[in-house]
This record gives sequence, structure tokens and C-alpha cells, in this order.
Amino acid sequence: MGSQSSSGMSGGRGSSSGNPADQSEPAEPDQSSTSSSSSSRGRRTADRQQGDRQSASEEDVDLAEVLAYLLRRGQVRLVHGSGATGLQLVQSYSDSDEDEEGGWEGRLGDRYNPPVDTQPDTQDVDRSEIRTQILLATASSAMKCRHSFTHMLTEREQGRCRGSSFSHGECSRIRTHFLPNYVSHKDTYQQKAFCGVYSEDGKMFLSACQDQNIRLYDTTRGRFNLRRTVKARDVGWSVLDVCFTPDTNHVLYSSWSDYIHVCSVDGDSETHTALDLNPDQRRFCVFSLTASTDGKEILGGANDGCLYVFDREQNKRTLKIDAHEDDVNAVAFADGSSQLLFSGSDDALCKVWDRRTLREDRPQPVGQLAGHRDGITFIHSKGDARYLISNSKDQSIKLWDVRRFSPKEGLAASRVAVTQQNWDYRWQQVPQRALKRHKLTGDTSVMTYRGHGVLHTLIRCRFSPEFSTGQRFIYSGCSTGKIIIYDVLTGTVVARLSGHDACVRDVSWHPYQDDIVSSSVSAAL
Repeated sequence: MGSQSSSGMSGGRGSSSGNPADQSEPAEPDQSSTSSSSSSRGRRTADRQQGDRQSASEEDVDLAEVLAYLLRRGQVRLVHGSGATGLQLVQSYSDSDEDEEGGWEGRLGDRYNPPVDTQPDTQDVDRSEIRTQILLATASSAMKCRHSFTHMLTEREQGRCRGSSFSHGECSRIRTHFLPNYVSHKDTYQQKAFCGVYSEDGKMFLSACQDQNIRLYDTTRGRFNLRRTVKARDVGWSVLDVCFTPDTNHVLYSSWSDYIHVCSVDGDSETHTALDLNPDQRRFCVFSLTASTDGKEILGGANDGCLYVFDREQNKRTLKIDAHEDDVNAVAFADGSSQLLFSGSDDALCKVWDRRTLREDRPQPVGQLAGHRDGITFIHSKGDARYLISNSKDQSIKLWDVRRFSPKEGLAASRVAVTQQNWDYRWQQVPQRALKRHKLTGDTSVMTYRGHGVLHTLIRCRFSPEFSTGQRFIYSGCSTGKIIIYDVLTGTVVARLSGHDACVRDVSWHPYQDDIVSSSVSAAL
């Protein structure tokens, strides 16, 4: 998942030699000064021995400081084991493996002002089908004079509406003028909040925190009341992804573990089931998971570059697809049929897979989408098996049409761009060279959106709800602690919602109401 496997301590003080024993020695004097030579050799020997002792002492200090640093940062932990001391070091893992102090706290982004496209290129989106879809969904395809909100009210008062009131599309158009603009804190935790998502009916909200608790909130009738707290099992570092099953009777969650866990939440009792993915790697994590429409299959993307499909009825893994050259950070079903799958990876590629033709021995995607210059942190489908968006460490979101796959030169250009990235988004600031705006060769994306920061962790973006907004907007978390909302058709930033003092990792818009919940590493919703 991380763009590099750096431990955050490049170099090391012991790497350059300050040891006298490592320096070149002077030439030996001639035989006529034997006495002074013996004296000099004695002094040099004493100096060398003292230097060796000093160097060994410095090495010991360096190792002690390194160990203390790793323990303090949570990168390793001590457990009972074999050996003379009876202790053993075990490496800890995360979804972002932050190492530097600011990166660990998710607050580097407050010193970063993400670049914004003042004049987004809309040529492709102006000719696309998604434009027609959105204009129809928001009743905006008529004459421009009818787009005015006050004109619509006048039309209704004079009885000129098609029905007795506004159509659903007209209601959606009105609501696009009234985006969320008031911030209220719903809950505060002791540790970082990583995930948060509404159920499909909007009646519940699911949150996951680094304290290993999964919290379920009742969100009916405008409420936001804690209904249940579930203690997650087999958690390595933190719960990294959660989702509801379609019937909302169960929740799924993943962590640094060989298992995806299913927990019932529909009754008074609590039932946990561990679904073994049986991976080949010892260091294993599912970064992203989702359930099929019928709830029978679970799709996961993991750090070994593979896609996993688990059949809940057969209670076994039915597919393991070697999908990408790097960590798979995001997966999604294309639509309600659950036949087309999307995946996004640190190799900067989005891939489209047909569930009906997938074979483990010959994994071939239907097509590939190239254009990002760095790893992909999240993908979200519009739900029509046509369009999806991807969030990336290159500080952009791209809109894709799966009927426009990238050619070979596009894949090659993206691969070269990724290999040239030598910074670590988890704890470093974005270098200027990483903010190139011109399109890569073979980039087939429909639109690019810039104005949010992607630092520290796998920040997520989504389409706005169809019912209330006609999916007119894209909204994303941001490393600056904000929610950034874009207009899909113009590419402009239409709102910046503040409320956190650290990175917002996840965002979820209520499917029927004008509420957005943000989950932040500042330990708050």
C-alpha cells in the first residue's frame, strides 16, 4: 500500500565513517628514526583502540535509539519468545506505515495547499454520456432560463409544473444549490477513526477506529445515536475497512490478518465468523472489501497484489487472482449484477474484470485504465457499469469510462511515471515534480479533478447520492482536514467543508439527506 517500504530513517549516523580506524594511515618513517617511530606507533595504536571503543559505543547508542524509536512509533513490539532474553521483536503493520512524527499524526497536510485547476479541461466530459445522464437526473436539459431556482418557484406558483409540484429531477436540481455547510461533531474517540459509511437505506452508520472497536449508529429520523459497539477480533494495528452486507444484518471488516471477519448486528446476540482467505504471504492485509448485491460473495483487495473472492454459502475462497504488480488498495463492483469488478493499485492502474470469465491460472482483465502518475488509494463506481472515479497519490481524482480502455503506450507511460516517484506520501510533503498537470500519453480518462490533498493514508472519494443530487458531485477526504466537493461536469471545487485539524480519510454522504459524515485521524466524526 505504501509507495515505498522506507522506515522513515534514511541513511543513519553510522553510515558515514567518523571512525579513526577507517581513515587512511600515514606512511611509515625510515629506519633512522626507530625510537620516534616506535613512540608514534604506540600512540597510533592507543588512538586506534580508543577510536574502536568510541565507534562501538556509538553503534550501541545508534541501535538503542533505533529500537526505542521503532517501539515508540509502534512499528515493532516485544513479545515473549525464545532466546537468552526470552523476548522477541515482532514487526507491526498499518495501512499507511507512517514513520515520521507529523505523518504519524496525520497533520503534515495543514502545511500543504493542494493545487487547484483554475480552468479544468472539460472537452471530453462535454461530449460524454455522463453529462447527459446528470442533466436528465437533475432536470437541467431544458433552456437555461429554466435553471434559475426563483424561476422554478414562479413556474410552480403559476401552475405551470408538469404535475402538482416539482418532479424528482427538479427537486434534485434544487438540492444541488443547497450543499451541506454546517459542521457538527457527532462523536470523539481516543484513537484515529479510519472508516465510516452509511447503510444503503441511510438508517445506520458504521464506523471503525484504531481502538479496535466497530461502532454502529442509529441514523433514523435525523438521529445519530450509538446503537452498538463491537469489539473487533484478530486486529493487526487497526481495522482498515468495513462495510455492510446488503441486508444490513451483518458487517464485514478487515485488518492485518489472513481473515475477513463477519459480525451479525441484527439481534441482541453477537456472532463473529472468520473467513479464511488462505494467502501465501505471511505479512498479509486486505485493504479494501465489498459484498455482492445478493450478499453471497465478498470481494477483497490485498497487499500481495491479488483479488480474493470468498463464497459465503460454500464457506471458502473460490478465487484468488494475481491482479496487479503492487498492493491492491481498492475494489468495487461495477453495478448491481456483481459481474464486473473494478480494482485499483499502487501500480497506478485501474483494471476491469469480468467475474464470469475469471480464471486463476490465466487472469486476464477485460481492460485497463492508465493515466495516473502514482498509486491509487480508492475507487468508486457510479453504479451503472460505465463510469468510475479513482483517487490517487498524484493529488488528483480521475473520471473513467470503462468503454474507453487505455492502449499499450498508455500503460507504458503510467509505469514509467510510477517508477520515477521517489517520495513517500505517508510522511513527506508533495514535491513540485509530482504535481505535473499535462496528460500522460494514452491517458483515456474523461476528466481530472484537482484541489484536494492525498497524504498520510488511503484517502477516499465517492460520487454524491443519486436520489438527492443526481450524482452531480464528487466528494473526497483531504489531508488538510477538509471535505472537498467537485462539480462532475465543470471540474471546479464547489465547496470546502472544514471541521477537522487532521487528515480526513473517509467520507460518506447520506443517500437521501443532505448530511456528510467525515472520519478523521483526529479521532472524530
